[in-house]
Amino acid sequence: MRPRPLALLLAAAVQAIEAAGLLIVAVLTAMDTAAGRSYHNSSGIALTVIAFGAVLAVAFIAYGLYRVRPWSRTPALFTQLFVGTTGVYLLNGHRLGWGVPALLLGIAGFVGLLVPPSWRALAFRPQFQDAPATSQPAAKVAQPAAKVAQPAAKVAQPAGQAGAAAGETSSAAQSAARPVPPAASTARPSGKKPSSRRR
Repeated sequence: MRPRPLALLLAAAVQAIEAAGLLIVAVLTAMDTAAGRSYHNSSGIALTVIAFGAVLAVAFIAYGLYRVRPWSRTPALFTQLFVGTTGVYLLNGHRLGWGVPALLLGIAGFVGLLVPPSWRALAFRPQFQDAPATSQPAAKVAQPAAKVAQPAAKVAQPAGQAGAAAGETSSAAQSAARPVPPAASTARPSGKKPSSRRR
């Protein structure tokens, strides 16, 4: 796992605090809906479901920041933008108890995410591809060596065949040089029978 800079831990803590604040808002919304104090019962239920879903999303982003996951940087920046604008809206509505903490959390989250140590830590670097990439050239070098060895073996085979052919020609020459035995001179003429004299 990548090292965690202090600024990134600050951003993760801010994200977790925002998730806890959203949880409080979701619980209050659920209580108002259950008490019938919402404008419409269906809209109160929908807002409660959306609030709890937002709590889960923000908490998951905080976990990604703590684990130094590169995908968590962009949604964390959008979360700080949303919290900061909500803080400004609450300040305009004279809700200082909610507006000031929200604005301060948004600023602190932006600072923790945009400082250079956090930016470098969350940069996407596929380091797991370095090891296979270094082993591939060695395999590519070994393949031409094997291809060079194959023609050498093919050249050696005709040389062996030529030696065998030379041996066959020498044995044929020796057999031709041997003397042929003379034919039998006592061969009888064909078609004639020996005459016999009667006494």
